Amino acid sequence: MLIQIPNVFSKEEAAAIRQQLEQAAWIDGKTTAGALAIHAKDNQQLAEQDPLAMELGQKIIQRLSQSNVFMSATLPAKIYPPLFNRYTGGGTYGIHVDNAIRPVAGTRERVRTDISTTLFFSEPEDYDGGELVIEDVYGPREVKLPAGHMVVYPGTSLHRVNPVTRGARISSFFWTQSLVRDDTHRSLLFQLDGSIQSLNQSVPEHASLVSLSGVYHNLLRQWADV
Repeated sequence: MLIQIPNVFSKEEAAAIRQQLEQAAWIDGKTTAGALAIHAKDNQQLAEQDPLAMELGQKIIQRLSQSNVFMSATLPAKIYPPLFNRYTGGGTYGIHVDNAIRPVAGTRERVRTDISTTLFFSEPEDYDGGELVIEDVYGPREVKLPAGHMVVYPGTSLHRVNPVTRGARISSFFWTQSLVRDDTHRSLLFQLDGSIQSLNQSVPEHASLVSLSGVYHNLLRQWADV
């Protein structure tokens, strides 16, 4: 399931965050790459314990908790502290799959990467290239969103970032361990929840709402990994 979520941050909020990140202490992204990914990765990142990364990461987590679409689509059990990267001067990240398990720096906690997320902070017209290309069941999907918008997709997906040939592409990326690890099950629950919410808005007294809500929660009870 690939979902684009607009306006996680407003254009003005995203611009203010981008301005902070433009002054950040970027390091070589290869320092956090795995044995295979290191050969495909050419970008910059903020260190996980960088104070700015931690401050902005908390701001993102707080905003995600207010997004009904994100919560419904991901059913989060754990969210990896958001990371930040920068692509410029031909920077790219070749085709890869994210590591299945990510240890959280400075803790004993680990997060299973069921769902990957990229939150854009650069406006599309400010850089050339830099499309996130996700191998979907229907073929490759190119994603290049306005600042403040984000894309959510299965962590099992092959994906890459095209070379940035002009300007800079700044974004946040992170992973979610879902209560429901199977993407097909999550997709069905997301569609069902959306239909229930839509019906509740248009016909709030509809007799089917209680039974549909019961189906949703019984499926969640059956599929949840807690």
